Amino acid sequence: MDGPEDGVIESNRSVHRAAVTRRAAAARRRVEARLRAGTVWARAVLQHHFDGGYAPVSSRQGDVRHRAPALALFQITAGYHGSPAIENVTVEFPPGSMTAVIGPNGAGKTTLLKTLAGILQPHNGKLTRAARDIAYLPQSDEIDRSFPVSVGEFVALGRWRQFGVFRPAAGEAGDAAAAALDAVGLVGAAARPISALSLGQFRRVLFARLMLQDAGALLLDEPFAAVDAVTTVDLIRRLSDWHRDGRTIIAVLHDIDQVRAHFPRVVLLARQCIAAGDTAEVLTAENLARAGLTSRDGSAP
Repeated sequence: MDGPEDGVIESNRSVHRAAVTRRAAAARRRVEARLRAGTVWARAVLQHHFDGGYAPVSSRQGDVRHRAPALALFQITAGYHGSPAIENVTVEFPPGSMTAVIGPNGAGKTTLLKTLAGILQPHNGKLTRAARDIAYLPQSDEIDRSFPVSVGEFVALGRWRQFGVFRPAAGEAGDAAAAALDAVGLVGAAARPISALSLGQFRRVLFARLMLQDAGALLLDEPFAAVDAVTTVDLIRRLSDWHRDGRTIIAVLHDIDQVRAHFPRVVLLARQCIAAGDTAEVLTAENLARAGLTSRDGSAP
């Protein structure tokens, strides 16, 4: 039979087990609290690095002239792998202006646009830009069209700053994408993969995505390259509408006749800024010759 001492020993063991259990539970709670804090911290870090463009905004109505950003480069040198593509470029783009950037191949036109967009950091100089109100349309070959994404999903990414990496797309993004596709003449194309589109159709899709971005400044790199005349006319009309809305339009182009017909301002570039200002004043025979262009179509002589 168990004696009194055995009962005391068992009681002590029970007290010890209870104390150990309490300490283990307290330790588990501390670990769980640290894990939760670590998860919050890790999420914040991920959002900072991968979701930095997130900026929830309500639908912005009214005159966009009040929010078109000022864009300017002052003595900017920029390029790739230490080699400058543009040197000591100083040029301003007034809010609400519509400017074509032209020059021969290798003049640094894309470099200038990427620097304005914040994609490329300049080697030196000063840059004035409003990062959250700029939309950039790249050249078509910069986008991997084999990626398995539908047209509607691709266009909805124009609302990126309203939902970011870690949030579901806003409920109205799909409806807005469909409406934008209708506006650029691609009714019912939302479910198609982007790989199934022609180059002209894909250019229209890029314009539809710009519509959802609703930015005050639009930077477009060769928006009419390799597309048919009908598509070009439609896209120029869309740019003109945006310009009338008060948005700042900056487009890299090659066709000088097209520039004269539709763009009030020009930046003539040949690694350095040859001239910038009103189209008629910039596109003189002397300036074009200095840049290495003809006056007919922007091709090198």
